[in-house]
Amino acid sequence: MKFLVIDDSSTMRRIIINTLKQIGHHDVMEAENGKQALAHLDEAGGVDLIITDWNMPVMDGLTFVKNVKSGPYANTPILMVTTMAAKDDVIIALKAGVNNYVIKPMSPETLRAKLDAILAKG
Repeated sequence: MKFLVIDDSSTMRRIIINTLKQIGHHDVMEAENGKQALAHLDEAGGVDLIITDWNMPVMDGLTFVKNVKSGPYANTPILMVTTMAAKDDVIIALKAGVNNYVIKPMSPETLRAKLDAILAKG
């Protein structure tokens, strides 16, 4: 499986990528913002799962999700990992098309459980 991890924090990208590697997923691309991520998606011809932050410069995660869901990669599952913790934020993200939602900071176990839930629906 190929993953795309998007977060403006290199530390957070590294944490997520390391967690993915621990559970056996080594094919991972990364991006610092939604605009860069869209370019990576096009270059790769899509991915199997996207993990994105919400708050990023250039193009935020919500705008990125809306772009993905209205384009050729609309069926790609998306996990949003963010500090946006209000119930309304979760509803906004789900309506935009994310498949699951994790609030930072999160443990590797929480991330793994959310990924497993998305992949099980496959």
